[in-house]
Amino acid sequence: MASRAYSPLSQEEHEVPERPTVYYGDGPFDPPDSDDEADGLIEKPRSPRIAEAARESLENGDLGLYVGGQEQARWASVRKLIITLAALVAVAATIGLFAALSYHGPVRTPHGSAHITMDHVFNGTFSAERQGLAWVPEAGDGVYSTYAEGFILLVDLNTNTTRILLNTADVTNEAGEPFEWSDWKLSADMRYILVKTNYLKQWRHSSFGNYYIHNLGTGQTVPLTAPTNPPTVAYATWSPTGESIAYVQSNDLYVVRSPADIAAPIRVTSTGNATLFHGVPDWVYEEEVFSADYALWWSPDSAKLTFLTFDETEVPEYVFPVYNPSSWNNSAIEPYTSEVRMRYPKPGYPNPTVSARVFDLDRYITAGHILADETTAELTWNGRLSVADSIIAEVAWLDNVVMLLKEVNRNADVGSVVYFDLSTPSGAHGSAVRKLGKDGEQGDEGWIDANQDIYPLPSAARPNGLPAYLDIVPNEDGFNHVALFSPANNGTPQWLTSGPWEVAGGIQAVDAQQGLIYLLGAAPTSIERHLYSVPLPGLAAAKAEGLEDDELAPLKPLTDIAAPGYHSVSFSPEAGFYLLSYDGPNIPWQRVVKAGNESSSFLLTDNQELNTTWSQFEMPIVTHSTIESEGYELNVQEIRPPHMDDSGRTKYPVLFRVYGGPFSQMVTQRFGVDWHYFLACSQQYIVVTVDGRGTGWKGRGLRNMVKGNLGFWETRDQIEAARQWASKPYVDPKRIGIWGWSYGGFMSLKVVEAAAGIHSLAMAVAPPTSWRMYDTIYTERYMNTPQLNPNGYINASIVNVTNFDNVDFALAHGSADDNVHYANTAHLLDMFTAANIRKYRFRMFTDSDHSISKRGAYRELHEWLTAFMLEKWGKGGKRRGW
Repeated sequence: MASRAYSPLSQEEHEVPERPTVYYGDGPFDPPDSDDEADGLIEKPRSPRIAEAARESLENGDLGLYVGGQEQARWASVRKLIITLAALVAVAATIGLFAALSYHGPVRTPHGSAHITMDHVFNGTFSAERQGLAWVPEAGDGVYSTYAEGFILLVDLNTNTTRILLNTADVTNEAGEPFEWSDWKLSADMRYILVKTNYLKQWRHSSFGNYYIHNLGTGQTVPLTAPTNPPTVAYATWSPTGESIAYVQSNDLYVVRSPADIAAPIRVTSTGNATLFHGVPDWVYEEEVFSADYALWWSPDSAKLTFLTFDETEVPEYVFPVYNPSSWNNSAIEPYTSEVRMRYPKPGYPNPTVSARVFDLDRYITAGHILADETTAELTWNGRLSVADSIIAEVAWLDNVVMLLKEVNRNADVGSVVYFDLSTPSGAHGSAVRKLGKDGEQGDEGWIDANQDIYPLPSAARPNGLPAYLDIVPNEDGFNHVALFSPANNGTPQWLTSGPWEVAGGIQAVDAQQGLIYLLGAAPTSIERHLYSVPLPGLAAAKAEGLEDDELAPLKPLTDIAAPGYHSVSFSPEAGFYLLSYDGPNIPWQRVVKAGNESSSFLLTDNQELNTTWSQFEMPIVTHSTIESEGYELNVQEIRPPHMDDSGRTKYPVLFRVYGGPFSQMVTQRFGVDWHYFLACSQQYIVVTVDGRGTGWKGRGLRNMVKGNLGFWETRDQIEAARQWASKPYVDPKRIGIWGWSYGGFMSLKVVEAAAGIHSLAMAVAPPTSWRMYDTIYTERYMNTPQLNPNGYINASIVNVTNFDNVDFALAHGSADDNVHYANTAHLLDMFTAANIRKYRFRMFTDSDHSISKRGAYRELHEWLTAFMLEKWGKGGKRRGW
């Protein structure tokens, strides 16, 4: 792809900028989703089992669905697409193009001589094509949707057929005109589609919209609620059976029994306001607990609806200014700034209080002429933590009446899993069946992980016919593994996996017919992800292997574990098929695989064009290894310049890139050509990444010691790594630097503060500088409250800035950062002023949030950082002909 001239004013926000692959690390400091479309290979370690999650790829652009007043497509074109898709599936199923087990993607041809430029990094030259299969569970297992020429199509992998679900031009507003919409959901009976229009982003996951219901039979489209500007509906979803809808408008929860009843919705709550939320999370729960825009869950039979209520009245406000409301016009002038006000709890201050309720829709309908309050019960349980100390971390229905709730305290070292049998009204009082924390399942001084990993077993997969579930639990050696809890009120885990490795991303799927569990394992090494299956006790697969009910079954790899690999996967609702994505280290590819018959598959994407492009460029040498730091083995990635002279005759600068947050991971086998490749290839810098103590997928033994003392052990590991590289013959010990974003920026600051005398340069982007200024749920999970750990908060903050006059230091922050507030950087600058520190460079990016992407800021940031390094270090090692 041809390069284009760079201008920071040329990037309009509605044109999503191409960005280098992730170097913020997995964790709460990832940039908001508004720009994550470019980060196709970023792992988000969240459970994928929610039905709607498959369809989020449509809104994110994976299938190109952004429809509006489009001209009706010619039927010939649609028939051609249908025939092509059906033929492709049929041929693939017949001859089994390639088996997923043995396929590694196109072989890389010898590299060419073209040099990577900043334009190549930012204009998508090395972006891997990645498609998402939007499984449609309402249409059956193995059915997914796609979009072409104004039509939403359903492709059935079982029958190798394609049919039209919807002509998008048929969806019209009140004036009978087609309109743009960005998301859709199909009712369980497939009679209606719910579409979202007037998308208005709020925080990382949340947004507002006006919703319409389209009748697929009659072609009629009606608004769910009267459209407003700006929109006020924060979330809407169908019931899992029938055609009821639950939605949240102006922070109150409503239920519509069917589209015929939209004029008379059931108002489940009536107290919602600017600080009281029903069915949707407040900012901190959205950001740190659920990573989602909803807090309501239907029972499987749609008879009941559990929802959380968040009261943030006592949470103090944080206010930041908006200097220029325009998304693209850098020249706009606002004589008077506006502001954003948000309730943001900080350590030691009040959290939003949370309560759980269940609305009994069936009882409401049966009783008739009663208020919704009369069929809504608040959930209670023995041993509940005080409201001020309680965090509800997970809710899961196991069947039509049995439900689980996970509660932890603010310090994340005490908690429980609570069991409810809601078959009778008295069932609203639950009992704790599992004890979590230092005196429970974790059994150590670490923290309770903030994941939603409970996986209800389908009725056909239950060992004794009673409600049961799977969860990811640390074993006695501190590694996260699959545990079976059967029946559901039994608190003793039956381990289904074991060993010195960890399950990544929760349970991927359960095949009830075969009795198989599918999971991704961070194994054979912790920087890989491979797909495995394991039998469920007492079911078909276990019996076929002759296993006893309590016998631990061996894992079966479904990807090639003989070669390094990093995979992700998306299963159809009943696990009959899956989309397998090979994400590295070689050129990515994707295959659709029939589960249980891995030779029956077809290639979805092979990125052959990227492979051709790749072969034309000089590429760096990327190696993975481990080092030892104070007895701990740490994962390392080194990116070396092409044709590097490691004899010692040429000296190269080394830039350490760091994230380092608890349970994060930067060193992986994922593919990605980013800014660091540019630095290695065009500037001849060596880039090294070290995952130190506290990071993920190597067991709790490596993670736990950072509890209560963030930044201490991680800093020692970064300094030790820098010391080891400084001793290498090919390294210039006077040009060793470190940089990071967010938690990585904090790490850069701590390394400079430590004054080890090794680093001559450091760069920090959007760093927290005092943990008293970050949010409660994240900070207290790892630091405890300031009242319990006052000295820890001092030690984990930047308190001594003397050494900043001894390094070349660059600092950047967005003024509208709602995550790591700009106040952190303002505090650091104030300390610089007090200490007469002047040897630094600072850049504020106006109105940018944590992603620093407003009005062309993202690329400009990297241009600025590059210029800073070249000014201080110059280019790296010289070689003949460069």
